[in-house]
Amino acid sequence: MKRLWIYMAACLFSASAFGQDKPKIDSSYANWYYEGRMELYAQLNDQPADILFLGNSITERGEWHELLPGRKVANRGIGGDNTFGVLARLDGVISQRPKKIFLLIGINDIGRGLPVDVILNNYRRILEKLSKGLPKTKIIVESVLPMNESKLAYDYLKNKADKVKALNEGIEKLASEFRLTYLNLHELFADENGALKAEYTKDGIHVLPGAYVDWVNWLKKKKQL
Repeated sequence: MKRLWIYMAACLFSASAFGQDKPKIDSSYANWYYEGRMELYAQLNDQPADILFLGNSITERGEWHELLPGRKVANRGIGGDNTFGVLARLDGVISQRPKKIFLLIGINDIGRGLPVDVILNNYRRILEKLSKGLPKTKIIVESVLPMNESKLAYDYLKNKADKVKALNEGIEKLASEFRLTYLNLHELFADENGALKAEYTKDGIHVLPGAYVDWVNWLKKKKQL
């Protein structure tokens, strides 16, 4: 009997240890804000778009339609969104048949501690669905922006520069695999130390309204707009 109890205790310890090593995958995305934006977009998805910007709050905050006058522009950014959320709403994007899509997503996945390989697997699924559903659309994959630690207002995003670097390396490889254009936004937004330029941000992650002017001009310089 004593041996049996020792064996059971060992099994419980082993199971507990393995459970601690296994990372928790938080795949949630639908909250009140996400659902509200989706209700809005559902009423707009029948409108054709020449250019569609897809992503999270960094995309949503851009006044793309004013920065690109005369162009049919759709802003499909949702504050707080992640790769799971983007994947879940691709049907609406595909229904608009845009000529170009600018994809920028991933920092919120990093913020919630998701492993890079999980994020990249979602990226692969996103690119597969977009490429299949929109074979004539030019899909432009943008790197995740750098952050500025000295200004960063969110503790859960601090000390994540290495994960951003690893994610961007993986995104670039996927873009190459799918034969898509990859744009390294660090060329524009990073300072000499690799941090988000102080003049572009107030909270260390989002860019100020004026930065979008430079962003659009940089995209034009890269002949992507």
